[in-house]
Amino acid sequence: MTGETDLTTLLRSMRPILQPDSFVFVTIPLADELPGGVQPLMVFREDEGWTCILSEDAARGAGLAGTFPCRMITLSIHSSLGAVGFLAAILPRLAAAGMGVNPVSAFHHDHLFVPADRADDAMRILEELAATG
Repeated sequence: MTGETDLTTLLRSMRPILQPDSFVFVTIPLADELPGGVQPLMVFREDEGWTCILSEDAARGAGLAGTFPCRMITLSIHSSLGAVGFLAAILPRLAAAGMGVNPVSAFHHDHLFVPADRADDAMRILEELAATG
C-alpha cells in the first residue's frame, strides 16, 4: 500500500486526531544510551546527538530535560511519503495563527506536534481546512 498522493483528496479526507498525551523533545549525546525502560515515540540521529520525542511523563520519570511541551495531532489519511504539497498546504495556515509546528512524516500518516496550549486552535484550523479542501 503506497498511500494517497492527490493533494485535494489528502486535504478533504484527512481527519485530524488529537492524541491524549503531552510530549516533549529531548536530546541525548550520541555516546549515551537511552535510560532503561524509555520508549520514545520517535528517535532521530543528528550530529549533535539523538533527538527523541517522549511523553512528558516518560521524560520526567527518566530525569530528562524536555523542551517544547506539545500535543500530537495525527492526520488520519494514509499519505504517500512521495505526496507533494500536503504539509506545504497545512503548515502556512498554522503559521498564520502564530503557531510553531514540528511535523513528522511516518510511513502511514503525518503527525503534527503543536504547542500544548494551542492544540484546540490547531484542531479547529485543520478541521476547517479539511472541510474546505
